[in-house]
Amino acid sequence: MPNTSTRTPKTAEGERVLILSAGVGAGHNSAAAAVQQACAARADVAEVQVLDVLQVSSVLYRALLNKGYFVLVEGLPWLIDWGYDISDRPFRRRGPMDPWTRMNSVPVIDAIKRFRPTAIVCTHFLPAQLLASLLLRGVTNARTAVVTTDYDFQGLSLTGAFHALFLAREEGRVELMALGLPSDRVAAPGIPIASQLKGAPSRDATEPPMLLISAGASGGDYAAAVVRQTLHMRSPFTATVVCGRNDALRQRIEHLVAPAGDRYRVLGFTTEMPQLLRRADLFVGKPGGLSVSECMAAGLPMVMVNPIPGQEVRNGDYLLEQGAAIRCNTSATIGWKIDEVLREPGRLQQMQAAAQRTGRPEAAANVLSRLLDGPSRPLVVTRAAQKTILSASEDRVVATDLSGPSALVRLIDSATGSTVALLQAAELEDLQKRYGAPDGGLVLRRSQAFRSLRWEERRLLRAILRQDDTLSVRVQRSRPHRMVPQSASTGPRLPS
Repeated sequence: MPNTSTRTPKTAEGERVLILSAGVGAGHNSAAAAVQQACAARADVAEVQVLDVLQVSSVLYRALLNKGYFVLVEGLPWLIDWGYDISDRPFRRRGPMDPWTRMNSVPVIDAIKRFRPTAIVCTHFLPAQLLASLLLRGVTNARTAVVTTDYDFQGLSLTGAFHALFLAREEGRVELMALGLPSDRVAAPGIPIASQLKGAPSRDATEPPMLLISAGASGGDYAAAVVRQTLHMRSPFTATVVCGRNDALRQRIEHLVAPAGDRYRVLGFTTEMPQLLRRADLFVGKPGGLSVSECMAAGLPMVMVNPIPGQEVRNGDYLLEQGAAIRCNTSATIGWKIDEVLREPGRLQQMQAAAQRTGRPEAAANVLSRLLDGPSRPLVVTRAAQKTILSASEDRVVATDLSGPSALVRLIDSATGSTVALLQAAELEDLQKRYGAPDGGLVLRRSQAFRSLRWEERRLLRAILRQDDTLSVRVQRSRPHRMVPQSASTGPRLPS
């Protein structure tokens, strides 16, 4: 197995944090690095390990998921858009992992067993799905968090067992609460970013505005079209162009801007992006989740170009709502649109203020604190409850307002007040026959957990009992959700 982990020893005892990512693009690994950085600031973290799960998978599996994705982005973007939408429904896939994915997960499971983590943070849905399976099978007792790295929640990140789910913005949290997820397990601290971007930067108003034109880590060719358009701008400006690892692109842009003298600075891959983000006045590039988060934390508004269909388009929609960005849908008008921002008195400053309001520079620390200080038992969403949530999502119905056998019911730990299970009302009736208590709650018993004839009940009890012999829980029926319009004829519905 290749050595893809980074260990940071601190003290002899304390939390052992495992951060699992997947290198499909740079964003998921960047978020993992930010959480690792936050671990170093906590005295109660004894050791942290970061693992890119694709790096320990087979070459073919890695190539199909990583390189194959970007081949589709370049050649068949409509297919990426379709795939994003079709996989967006929560719990659309409720069965076990396919044999190929399960086989490629073996090295990750081995790494978990060796490291013996007390907490696991997943910054991609692939390890998140695996960890749900391990929690339900009793393979690990670690507190497990799922961290999303785009501003629009995507259904693949929702799993059948986890301790905490962290989203980029409050609207995603409201959406999941409407679908029935308990509020004590879902939070919106933002997307984890490096600590170098904390604090409001000081920009020199006497200097001409600085554009930061980014081609991304891999060096997208769209950057050449952006630079070519800026050559026609009338407003005073300087520009730093970051070409990533694409040396051919860097050479082409250097040749393109040579007649402009020292107005342009052209770089290849650089580790100075945090400093560049803080010095710039306007960012020009793709609205990837981490790029957006880093820009917002630095109070840096964006000119969005060439977004990937699906997540990046939705990231852009959010920034447009906040007033922190403009979007260029054609390369022919990029220079003109940037010029319009720079020429209109006060507009750039208004966009910078909007970006500053939108930024969440403390996200990584908040993710870690909420996980380590949160409930020790996971939340288990039974297969039947998953079916209810999926059906409600497809029908645009608010799941918390459902009644009857398919309605959602929560089991709440009587000692801590945390929700430990989400199930259907029909399942509750079966549990009450076996574990019912005089007060209307349940007393779950390990001695009975493995004598049950129902496979789903065994999964539930194994996960939430952990090492305890018994667990007392109270029952809470679904509460009506009041954050969306009501319709007298069709009942409460989510917006289309």
